[in-house]
Amino acid sequence: MIEIAKITRPPRHIIEALRSLGTATIAGTLGHMGFRNPHMTGILPQTKGNVICGPALTLQCLPQRPDLYNHGEYADPETQLHRHVLYQVEEGDVVVVDARGDMRSGIFGDMMSTYFKGRGGAGIVIDGVMRDRPNVEKLDLPLWLKGWSPNFHVQTDIYPNAVNVTIACGGVTVVPGDIIVADDDGVVVVPLSMAQAVIEDGQKHAEWEEFSRMKLMAGESLQRYYPLHPDAEEEY
Repeated sequence: MIEIAKITRPPRHIIEALRSLGTATIAGTLGHMGFRNPHMTGILPQTKGNVICGPALTLQCLPQRPDLYNHGEYADPETQLHRHVLYQVEEGDVVVVDARGDMRSGIFGDMMSTYFKGRGGAGIVIDGVMRDRPNVEKLDLPLWLKGWSPNFHVQTDIYPNAVNVTIACGGVTVVPGDIIVADDDGVVVVPLSMAQAVIEDGQKHAEWEEFSRMKLMAGESLQRYYPLHPDAEEEY
């Protein structure tokens, strides 16, 4: 029996509020709060127009080593840890995979992705690649990846080592249960402990930015309206 740590899922109102802010506002807000780079570098949206927000379930991969990993173990599918992260999925969850940026091992394919969608998962984020692109794309599943490969997940140099442990993904530390927000700008990580402050500051920013946008569209002064000059605050 493989024991997997459980995550704490945030309240729905936190998820919806962060989702409405978008990654650019969240990244800027977190930057001012001391989280200098919450953005996963090089992990790109595979379809345009998707926005997801949900708690992270994590999968850690490591380089293969003969004393730690043996292909023969996979005669029993239940030893495949990439299956076990999917077993944890509840509606709205995001699976985040540290695949070490490997461009040769497709972590999930058609059948695993179908199962994930059937479980109600929000989307998948991988510092690496997937396989079975033609069939996976038919699922209309939100994905943020580095690319695609026909190889299966342990075919080359890496193997799944642990589920729901702290990982690095795209240069960002991800703790299981962190809130993942992803859109066409990319993927950002919001620690649960910072979420409420991000929402409060981010909503204020979004409100004055909308005011500034109207002024700039009308040809008004960039110096006065972006960022909003103290002299213009009363007008706002």
